[in-house]
Amino acid sequence: MDIRIVEYKSEYAESFYELNIEWLKTFFYVEPFDEEVLSQPEKYIINKGGYIFFALKDEIVVGTVALMPTGEDGILELTKMAVLPEVRGQKIGQKLLQYCIDFGKSHQLKALLLYSSTKLENAIYLYRKYGFEELKLEPNSPYKRSDIKMLLEF
Repeated sequence: MDIRIVEYKSEYAESFYELNIEWLKTFFYVEPFDEEVLSQPEKYIINKGGYIFFALKDEIVVGTVALMPTGEDGILELTKMAVLPEVRGQKIGQKLLQYCIDFGKSHQLKALLLYSSTKLENAIYLYRKYGFEELKLEPNSPYKRSDIKMLLEF
């Protein structure tokens, strides 16, 4: 399977929204802030210095991930990763994750930060496999559904 990772283009905005909404509805629920960010990715991610990447298979979007500024210089939050249900289990998430790690290193970032849920055992396993380490989760975590915070330093 040939997967190509590309940067954000406005023509992919609808795929970004649809993939993430489907993922949230399948595993959790959609919070109002999710709806706001996902429906306006340029306003909330791109224009604030963030990045969105897409996995393409035969020029069709099959996965996505975002890197959002955290307010701390050199640290981006790995977030909004979602893969089309019919291609889950084909390592597309791993390819997106590796792309973000390579991107972070090549752009001399200090680290990637993420919030997740221990309910997502496969995801947590994958993050640990790629070197993310658990941090103490602050009481006012940005996501109600998250119960784990992880960091990968470069």
